[in-house]
Amino acid sequence: MRYLDLPTAKKWSAIGLGTWQFGSREWGYGADYAQGPDSEASRIVARALELGVTVFDTAEAYGFGRSERILGEALDRADADPATTVVATKIFPVLPVDQVVVQRGTSSAARLRRKIDLYQVHQPNPVVGDGTTMAGMRTLQAAGVVDEVGVSNYGLDRWQGAETALGTQVISNQVEYSLVSRQPDADLLPYARTAGRGILAYSPLAQGLLSGKYDADHRPENFVRSLRPVFLPESLRRITPLIETLRAVADAHDATPSQIALAWTIHHPVVVAIPGASSVAQLESNCAAAEITLAEDEYTALTAAAESFRPVSGFAALAGIARAQIGAGR
Repeated sequence: MRYLDLPTAKKWSAIGLGTWQFGSREWGYGADYAQGPDSEASRIVARALELGVTVFDTAEAYGFGRSERILGEALDRADADPATTVVATKIFPVLPVDQVVVQRGTSSAARLRRKIDLYQVHQPNPVVGDGTTMAGMRTLQAAGVVDEVGVSNYGLDRWQGAETALGTQVISNQVEYSLVSRQPDADLLPYARTAGRGILAYSPLAQGLLSGKYDADHRPENFVRSLRPVFLPESLRRITPLIETLRAVADAHDATPSQIALAWTIHHPVVVAIPGASSVAQLESNCAAAEITLAEDEYTALTAAAESFRPVSGFAALAGIARAQIGAGR
């Protein structure tokens, strides 16, 4: 496992574990997925710790708190070392004023059964400014409930503004980042590199799009994925050159397309990729990506192939999704 060089008390692993799927029915893993010491969730967390994963990301919105409870219980069962484990969660900012932030953070810590190592604002609130939100974060830090503060889905200006409001580092910004979601390259990544901040990359495999297992004739059955324009048949046809490039680089490294896609994401030393895992085998495959170092020509070829991909968008995407849902309902 590789680790980031950040001004934090604990080391952040380049590959973390996203746990939206823990207790969230929309991913279709079944009721037994998260229950008891022999659950798949417990096995995944225990194996992640063995492989050197330190970053575990959840949120109060995932399964309405179930993900936090399941993760906390799994970490306890695995006897996770609190001196090295980085447990990250997020407040859903419906009314993120200072008193609410304190109450919600305390509730999340209780569900997790531990101090929150990284407490993030899940989305920027368009009405409530970060001044009152960060006042609540300061209270949580002073009380020892929260260590580091982060944000999620923030633009650069608002990220920097949140840091000014907090009066100390807002150590990270969790954003969608992958070969097909490269917006952070414009300003968030350069800022993170120069300021000593981190990027937590969610959906680094674009919810399986970059695995190479889908094409126009084999679309995902999962409802969440089926609503994304990138999984429409025409988009899956258009992404073929990128998937072929991933496979070519994967062959050179005796790896899979998914592992190469993850290696591309963590090519930047300030990025933690937080893919989910529905099994121990998938987790092990994800973690193996941390051992892959892409040559510059490989990185360039992948980036160029990604830049050429244009998924279906606009009205055509909406119409395609509607047709797909009507077809699924027959």
